[in-house]
Amino acid sequence: MDLLLILTYTAFCVAIFKIFKIPLTKWTVPTAILGGIALIGTLLLLMNYNHPYTKFAREYFATTPINSAVRGIVTEVAVKPNQPIKKGDVLFKIDPIPYEAALMQKLAELEEAEQQVPQLEAAFNVSQATVAQAQADKDRAESAYKRYEEGRKKGGSNSPFTELELDNKRQLFYAAQARLEAAKAEQLRTRLAFESNIDGVNTKVASLQAQVDKARFELDMTVVRAPADGIVTQLALRKGAMAVPIPLRPSLSFIPDEERFIAGAFWQNSLLRLKEGDDAEVIFDSVPGVVFKGKVAKVLPAMAEGEIQFGGNLQSSNRLFQRGRALVLIELDENDVVGTLPAGVAGQAAIYTEHFTHVSIIRKVLLRMQGWLNYIFAEGH
Repeated sequence: MDLLLILTYTAFCVAIFKIFKIPLTKWTVPTAILGGIALIGTLLLLMNYNHPYTKFAREYFATTPINSAVRGIVTEVAVKPNQPIKKGDVLFKIDPIPYEAALMQKLAELEEAEQQVPQLEAAFNVSQATVAQAQADKDRAESAYKRYEEGRKKGGSNSPFTELELDNKRQLFYAAQARLEAAKAEQLRTRLAFESNIDGVNTKVASLQAQVDKARFELDMTVVRAPADGIVTQLALRKGAMAVPIPLRPSLSFIPDEERFIAGAFWQNSLLRLKEGDDAEVIFDSVPGVVFKGKVAKVLPAMAEGEIQFGGNLQSSNRLFQRGRALVLIELDENDVVGTLPAGVAGQAAIYTEHFTHVSIIRKVLLRMQGWLNYIFAEGH
């Protein structure tokens, strides 16, 4: 763009010299040259600082790598490349047979566990009856033992109860007492098994229900669907391929429909003038002669050249030599032409600040001249 300004001034001087027949002397030529240096130098300083321009602008877009949540053989690729699709449309399918079998197995285990719940209740009721019976046996054995013991003490050597009979009653009492403790322990075990619940559901049933839900989810994941409205491009997935849930190897790339932003790389000395809301204009190599208007949406607050992360490696001083440029996001006004361009097109951009607004006219003229040059060749090629 600087060259365009110089060439324009040169053409203007040549025309003046020809039209007014000004002689080429040691005074006229240096005056034109020095005047051009002063004029163009001043304009360049004012324009580059107050109305920055960059030939490095590009539309950036985010892609969503599509990975299957389960592993399996691809049985069908339903999506067609480069055609708009809606959220929820089928992208591809994975062989569901292993996951159907796993779901049926978990459903059978869940049914069995649900049938065991009444059995647990019955076992608990039986244990309660057993405890009651053991308690009665213990009370009866204890009563008989105390009666024999009391009769033995009162009768002495004349007691009708022998020492052997008293010992038998004592052992029967101890045995009944042990059976009661065993019955109580069994009652506790069956009660804990029966009353082991989560939100009113038996824990085993709840665990198997969760496994059923997981198996059903995995079965549903054999059908991979679009996460949003968008397109799939450069589709290489084919029937028979092995889809694996590995993030490093997605099955396909999905481009969601999102608002388009243009990123321009501007010199750092322009940061004092740039701010959100400034007017901007963009030209694309793919659309010669057309200028698209927009606004500065955001001046990114960080530059990759200054990034560091923790690790075991020291940072080299060579990184200090990387100057880098500030990234500015430009939001274009609604335009049907922009929507037809491929995502990621390159171009050039200029931003017009509120300072020295009269100089911005020259920047606009030069930007349009650059757009016309794109009919012949694109910048950077």
